[in-house]
Amino acid sequence: MYISARAEYAIRAMLALAVAHPDRVAAPALAASEEISLAYLQAILLDLRRAGLLFNRRGVDGGYSLARPTDSITVGDILRATGGALTSVRGEPAERATYDGAARGLSRVWLAVDAAIHDVLDRATLADVLADKVSI
Repeated sequence: MYISARAEYAIRAMLALAVAHPDRVAAPALAASEEISLAYLQAILLDLRRAGLLFNRRGVDGGYSLARPTDSITVGDILRATGGALTSVRGEPAERATYDGAARGLSRVWLAVDAAIHDVLDRATLADVLADKVSI
């Protein structure tokens, strides 16, 4: 599994919003606090909003806020919103990797890896990360 800068920035932004929850945070303030380019962050925030993880309000009192409580948003939710499949083999989701001959059983290895990654990322909520209580 590869964690891109975009995915890491998305998680960091969501954690910053979780700390401020239920208050709203303006995108420029969020970009400054996380040292992320505003233009890049705005594209990430759009993906997170489209995935139903954020609300945004325009205007003087505007900004972004979490759409759900911190204990119901997982790291997996955030990664899927910004990057798609959590595990890939040659750029395709793990379930699409098929082999013949001696490598036939390799598909099951990739599916097991995918299941393990899903288990960790879909169990780790923003609340868990903030409390430093993610199971290892």
